[in-house]
Amino acid sequence: MTPKSQYEDLREACLQEAITIIETAGVEGLSLREVSRRLGVSHQAPYKHFPSRDHILAEVVSRTFKEFAHHLDNRPRFSNPHADLETMGHAYLTYALEKPLQYRLLFGTPLPEPAQHPEMMQSAQHAFALLRDCIARMSLNTPAELDALFVWSTMHGLASMLQTQAFNGLMLSDHVLTNAVQHTLFRVEAALTSRGTLDNSDEG
Repeated sequence: MTPKSQYEDLREACLQEAITIIETAGVEGLSLREVSRRLGVSHQAPYKHFPSRDHILAEVVSRTFKEFAHHLDNRPRFSNPHADLETMGHAYLTYALEKPLQYRLLFGTPLPEPAQHPEMMQSAQHAFALLRDCIARMSLNTPAELDALFVWSTMHGLASMLQTQAFNGLMLSDHVLTNAVQHTLFRVEAALTSRGTLDNSDEG
């Protein structure tokens, strides 16, 4: 094995072990010392590839955002932006429910400072652009980025609730629970297409 391949193998091994730690112990359990202990290498070995815990965490987050964006990219596509937005909403919720640990890593834990790890957020920016551009195709009277933040925040709220046991104690009917996702998507669509606009005039 060449020195280069040894370097790459150890780097990848560190990343895979970091992912395992996050999945089993949460982000709180991640440290380069714990990575080295589990791999059976010297405490200094991971530092040859990652200067700090934030660097290895940023790489894991980057890979996870890439997986998330790929999931959204591969949803059914429609030329009609309203239908396209609905499939994107379903794809978002599917990812959150099928990959709860990855979803919590991206949207429920403190992340390294993006300015110091710009590669970490590239796929996140791509995912946001998919939503923003879909909304822009609707030709609404409000800024697409503001509407995209509204839609994403709504989807995140629903995804977070669905991941918990919060609904179980509310004595909701099966009909309500079954239709919660589709009703939320319907209401998002209704909010986007309402005639109301944000007044940004300066009254001061």
